[in-house]
Amino acid sequence: MKTLRRWRHGCVMGLGLALAAATGCQTWTSGMTLPSGRYLQHPPQYFADSPPYPLTRELASMEAAAAGQAVVPGAPVPAPVPAPVPVPAPPQPAPR
Repeated sequence: MKTLRRWRHGCVMGLGLALAAATGCQTWTSGMTLPSGRYLQHPPQYFADSPPYPLTRELASMEAAAAGQAVVPGAPVPAPVPAPVPVPAPPQPAPR
């Protein structure tokens, strides 16, 4: 009799543990799924800035084709040339 009772208690405890593990650390309230209260304690993630044109090899081959050069596969990609910065005109003196 005690063995059957232990078996039942073990199954109920296992089911409870499985349900607790399946819920995770999110909270469902007012129709919304919210993160746990400790989400501010986690370190922030860093996402590096993406390049201005993500397909650098394709851009290099297109620029080489436009310049009339032969495209060599596996060659290092040249650094992109930055756009020139316009120089503002000097201010004009006010007429008197």
